[in-house]
Amino acid sequence: MSTNNVVTPRGIPGAVRILNVESIRVFAGSGGVQFADAMCAELGVPRSEARLQRFANDCLQVQLMENVRERDVYLVQPIVAPTQENLVELLLMIDAARGASARRVTAVMPHFAYARSDKKDASRISIGGRLVADMLSAAGVSRVLTMTLHAPQVHAFFRVPVDQLHALTTLADHFRNGGLPNTTVVSPDLGNAKSASKFAKLLDTPVAAGAKERFEGDRVEISHLIGDVKDRDVIVLDDEIANGTTILAILDKLEQHGARKISIACTHGIFSNGALERIGDDPRVHEIVTTDTVPHTLSFTHPKLTVLSVAPAFAEAVRRIHSGESVSVLFS
Repeated sequence: MSTNNVVTPRGIPGAVRILNVESIRVFAGSGGVQFADAMCAELGVPRSEARLQRFANDCLQVQLMENVRERDVYLVQPIVAPTQENLVELLLMIDAARGASARRVTAVMPHFAYARSDKKDASRISIGGRLVADMLSAAGVSRVLTMTLHAPQVHAFFRVPVDQLHALTTLADHFRNGGLPNTTVVSPDLGNAKSASKFAKLLDTPVAAGAKERFEGDRVEISHLIGDVKDRDVIVLDDEIANGTTILAILDKLEQHGARKISIACTHGIFSNGALERIGDDPRVHEIVTTDTVPHTLSFTHPKLTVLSVAPAFAEAVRRIHSGESVSVLFS
C-alpha cells in the first residue's frame, strides 16, 4: 500500500502511440495539468501551452499558444473545485479552439461534478447537469471524454457524442494483487449496485448492497444490508466520495453485521471537508483506494490512501478517437 502515491496500472494491450503528432493538440486547464501530462506521456505527444488571464473586473480570458487550425484538439479539465472557475475556463478554451478553426474539439473531463445534479428531486430546483451539458455544446465542443458519470441519464444530457470510461478494471487489478479469499463487494446504496455487481464479477466475489436514505443536513442512514458479510472481508465500492457520510454510515452497518477487514474503493476521491481523515482514521478501515480523476494535492495525504492512475486509459481512448477506432472495447 502506498501513501498518497499515484500508481500507474499495467499497460493496455494493443495501445500504441500516435504517429502523426502534428495532427493533434492537447491543452490543459488549470485543474488538468497533472493529468494531461500523464496522458501525453502515454501518447508520446507534447502538451501545448494555454495562457489564462484574469482582468481587473475578474473576467477570465484564455489564449491557446499553438496553432490548432485543422487539428484534433483535446482540452483536459476535470470539473472539480473551484468548480465554477474550472468550468468557465473550459468553456473559454473550447471557444478559443473553435475560433481558431480546430477540426474537432474534445473536452476531456476525468470528473464532471455537475453529474450529481441529474434530476428534479425538489420543487423549483435546477438540473445543473443538463444545463452545463448544453453550455458545452453551445461553446462548440465536438465530443466529450469522461469517466463514471454519477447516473446513466447524465449521458443523455449531452447533444454531442460522449465516451464514458470506467475505472472498475483498474481498481480490480489493485485488489487482485492482495488476494481475495472470503471477500464480498458491497455497494453502499442500491443506485450503485449495478456497478458493484460488475466489479464483483471482475473479482469473482459475491456482492451485497445497502439501502440508503439521505436526509436534510447531509445526514445518511443505511436502513438495511442485502447480502451476507458476516466474518468476511469487504470492499465497499462507490462512484464518488465527497463528505464521506455515506461511507461512515455503511461502516456502522457492516460492523453490526459482523464484517471483518473493510477496504474502501471509489473512482472520484473528492474528500471534502476533512473526509479523508475521518474515513482513514477509522480503525475499521484497512485501506482507501481511488483514482486520479480528481487532482490530489499535498492536503490529500493519508497512510491508508492509494491513488491509481487512469491516465493510460484516457490516453488509449484519445488514440482511438483520433484514429477513428472503436472506444467501446475499453468498456469491456
